[in-house]
Amino acid sequence: MKPRRLTLSASLMLLTFGVTAFSQQPQFTVCKSTYALCTKARCTPIPGKSEVSCTCDVRTGYSLGAHPCEDVKQTSEGQTLKSRYYPVTSYARCSNDRPWAYCLDAPCVISNKDKDKTKPKAACLCSLVQKQGDYVVTADTYTKLTCTTGIVSSATVTQIDQATDFLETQDALPPFDFKVLNVQRK
Repeated sequence: MKPRRLTLSASLMLLTFGVTAFSQQPQFTVCKSTYALCTKARCTPIPGKSEVSCTCDVRTGYSLGAHPCEDVKQTSEGQTLKSRYYPVTSYARCSNDRPWAYCLDAPCVISNKDKDKTKPKAACLCSLVQKQGDYVVTADTYTKLTCTTGIVSSATVTQIDQATDFLETQDALPPFDFKVLNVQRK
Protein backbone atom coordinates (compact mmCIF):
# COMPACT_ATOMS: atom_id res chain seq x y z
CA MET A 1 0.00 0.00 0.00
CA LYS A 2 1.42 3.34 -1.07
CA PRO A 3 1.58 6.04 1.68
CA ARG A 4 -0.72 9.04 1.28
CA ARG A 5 0.58 12.54 1.48
CA LEU A 6 -0.47 14.80 4.34
CA THR A 7 -1.76 18.32 4.42
CA LEU A 8 -3.01 19.73 7.70
CA SER A 9 -4.61 22.82 6.31
CA ALA A 10 -7.48 20.78 4.98
CA SER A 11 -8.10 19.55 8.46
CA LEU A 12 -8.12 23.01 9.76
CA MET A 13 -10.49 24.13 7.05
CA LEU A 14 -13.44 22.04 8.30
CA LEU A 15 -14.20 24.49 11.05
CA THR A 16 -14.36 27.36 8.59
CA PHE A 17 -17.04 25.62 6.55
CA GLY A 18 -18.68 23.63 9.35
CA VAL A 19 -19.73 20.02 9.24
CA THR A 20 -20.82 20.35 5.58
CA ALA A 21 -17.16 20.24 4.58
CA PHE A 22 -17.33 16.46 4.92
CA SER A 23 -19.92 16.24 2.14
CA GLN A 24 -18.48 18.92 -0.16
CA GLN A 25 -15.05 19.29 -1.66
CA PRO A 26 -13.56 22.35 0.05
CA GLN A 27 -11.95 25.12 -1.94
CA PHE A 28 -8.31 25.89 -1.19
CA THR A 29 -5.81 28.42 -2.37
CA VAL A 30 -2.01 28.27 -2.43
CA CYS A 31 -0.09 31.53 -2.31
CA LYS A 32 3.10 33.08 -0.97
CA SER A 33 3.03 35.30 2.13
CA THR A 34 4.04 35.61 5.77
CA TYR A 35 1.73 33.39 7.81
CA ALA A 36 1.37 31.60 11.14
CA LEU A 37 2.10 27.87 11.01
CA CYS A 38 0.15 26.11 13.76
CA THR A 39 0.78 22.51 12.68
CA LYS A 40 2.58 21.57 15.93
CA ALA A 41 1.04 24.26 18.13
CA ARG A 42 0.10 23.69 21.74
CA CYS A 43 -2.98 25.60 22.82
CA THR A 44 -4.47 27.04 26.00
CA PRO A 45 -8.21 27.25 26.72
CA ILE A 46 -9.77 30.70 27.06
CA PRO A 47 -12.15 30.60 30.05
CA GLY A 48 -15.81 30.95 29.05
CA LYS A 49 -15.13 30.65 25.30
CA SER A 50 -15.18 27.89 22.69
CA GLU A 51 -11.82 29.14 21.42
CA VAL A 52 -8.24 28.51 22.43
CA SER A 53 -5.03 30.50 22.14
CA CYS A 54 -2.34 28.65 20.20
CA THR A 55 1.35 29.58 19.99
CA CYS A 56 2.36 29.22 16.34
CA ASP A 57 5.53 29.73 14.31
CA VAL A 58 5.73 32.68 11.90
CA ARG A 59 6.91 31.65 8.43
CA THR A 60 7.26 33.19 4.97
CA GLY A 61 6.70 31.21 1.80
CA TYR A 62 4.02 29.18 0.06
CA SER A 63 1.12 27.86 2.14
CA LEU A 64 -2.42 26.57 1.79
CA GLY A 65 -5.59 28.09 3.16
CA ALA A 66 -9.30 28.37 2.48
CA HIS A 67 -8.86 32.06 1.67
CA PRO A 68 -6.25 34.00 -0.35
CA CYS A 69 -3.08 35.20 1.38
CA GLU A 70 -3.12 38.55 3.13
CA ASP A 71 -0.24 40.86 3.96
CA VAL A 72 0.80 41.32 7.58
CA LYS A 73 -1.23 44.24 8.92
CA GLN A 74 -0.33 46.76 11.60
CA THR A 75 -3.27 47.18 14.01
CA SER A 76 -3.81 48.53 17.51
CA GLU A 77 -3.23 44.93 18.74
CA GLY A 78 0.10 44.70 16.90
CA GLN A 79 1.08 42.97 13.68
CA THR A 80 -1.69 40.60 12.55
CA LEU A 81 -1.66 37.72 10.08
CA LYS A 82 -3.56 34.50 9.35
CA SER A 83 -2.77 30.89 10.15
CA ARG A 84 -2.21 28.72 7.09
CA TYR A 85 -1.03 25.19 6.34
CA TYR A 86 2.30 23.82 5.11
CA PRO A 87 2.63 20.06 4.39
CA VAL A 88 4.01 17.77 7.09
CA THR A 89 6.08 14.59 6.90
CA SER A 90 4.62 12.55 9.78
CA TYR A 91 1.62 12.38 12.09
CA ALA A 92 -0.25 10.18 14.56
CA ARG A 93 -3.86 9.23 13.84
CA CYS A 94 -6.06 9.64 16.91
CA SER A 95 -9.50 8.06 17.43
CA ASN A 96 -10.63 9.42 20.80
CA ASP A 97 -12.94 12.26 21.88
CA ARG A 98 -10.15 14.58 23.02
CA PRO A 99 -10.80 18.22 22.04
CA TRP A 100 -8.40 19.86 19.57
CA ALA A 101 -7.89 23.26 17.95
CA TYR A 102 -8.89 24.12 14.39
CA CYS A 103 -6.60 26.93 13.25
CA LEU A 104 -6.82 27.15 9.45
CA ASP A 105 -7.23 30.82 8.47
CA ALA A 106 -7.45 31.80 12.16
CA PRO A 107 -6.53 35.37 13.16
CA CYS A 108 -3.13 35.75 14.81
CA VAL A 109 -0.99 38.46 16.42
CA ILE A 110 2.81 38.34 16.19
CA SER A 111 4.35 38.29 19.66
CA ASN A 112 6.74 41.07 20.62
CA LYS A 113 7.85 39.09 23.69
CA ASP A 114 10.03 36.61 21.82
CA LYS A 115 13.61 36.71 22.96
CA ASP A 116 14.77 34.89 19.83
CA LYS A 117 13.80 37.30 17.03
CA THR A 118 15.03 34.80 14.42
CA LYS A 119 12.10 32.48 15.28
CA PRO A 120 9.08 34.75 15.76
CA LYS A 121 5.86 33.37 17.25
CA ALA A 122 2.24 34.35 16.89
CA ALA A 123 -0.74 33.94 19.22
CA CYS A 124 -3.63 32.56 17.17
CA LEU A 125 -7.30 32.42 18.16
CA CYS A 126 -8.44 28.94 17.09
CA SER A 127 -11.76 27.14 17.44
CA LEU A 128 -12.02 24.29 19.92
CA VAL A 129 -13.57 21.20 18.32
CA GLN A 130 -14.32 17.65 19.35
CA LYS A 131 -16.05 14.51 18.08
CA GLN A 132 -15.44 15.18 14.37
CA GLY A 133 -13.99 11.73 13.67
CA ASP A 134 -10.39 10.55 13.57
CA TYR A 135 -7.93 13.45 13.70
CA VAL A 136 -4.18 13.88 13.31
CA VAL A 137 -1.45 15.10 15.64
CA THR A 138 1.67 16.23 13.82
CA ALA A 139 4.72 14.73 15.51
CA ASP A 140 8.12 13.25 14.76
CA THR A 141 7.67 10.33 17.18
CA TYR A 142 4.71 8.57 18.80
CA THR A 143 4.21 7.79 22.48
CA LYS A 144 1.13 6.68 24.42
CA LEU A 145 0.61 10.36 25.36
CA THR A 146 0.53 11.71 21.78
CA CYS A 147 -3.25 11.30 21.39
CA THR A 148 -4.20 12.02 24.99
CA THR A 149 -2.27 15.03 26.31
CA GLY A 150 -3.10 18.71 25.98
CA ILE A 151 -4.93 20.65 23.30
CA VAL A 152 -3.13 20.69 19.96
CA SER A 153 -3.77 22.22 16.56
CA SER A 154 -5.19 19.51 14.35
CA ALA A 155 -7.51 18.47 11.54
CA THR A 156 -9.55 15.41 10.72
CA VAL A 157 -8.12 12.65 8.57
CA THR A 158 -10.79 13.51 5.98
CA GLN A 159 -9.63 17.12 5.91
CA ILE A 160 -6.01 16.05 5.51
CA ASP A 161 -6.96 13.85 2.59
CA GLN A 162 -8.88 16.72 0.93
CA ALA A 163 -5.96 19.13 1.31
CA THR A 164 -3.49 16.52 0.09
CA ASP A 165 -5.59 15.82 -2.98
CA PHE A 166 -5.67 19.55 -3.74
CA LEU A 167 -1.92 20.01 -3.20
CA GLU A 168 -1.17 17.15 -5.59
CA THR A 169 -2.47 19.49 -8.32
CA GLN A 170 -0.22 22.41 -7.27
CA ASP A 171 3.31 23.00 -8.55
CA ALA A 172 4.17 25.71 -6.00
CA LEU A 173 3.42 23.56 -2.92
CA PRO A 174 3.32 19.82 -3.57
CA PRO A 175 2.61 17.60 -0.55
CA PHE A 176 5.30 15.42 0.99
CA ASP A 177 5.06 11.67 1.30
CA PHE A 178 4.14 11.30 4.94
CA LYS A 179 4.40 8.61 7.55
CA VAL A 180 1.63 7.60 9.94
CA LEU A 181 3.45 6.99 13.23
CA ASN A 182 0.89 4.69 14.80
CA VAL A 183 -1.47 2.06 13.47
CA GLN A 184 -5.02 2.29 14.79
CA ARG A 185 -6.89 -1.00 14.83
CA LYS A 186 -10.62 -1.03 15.30
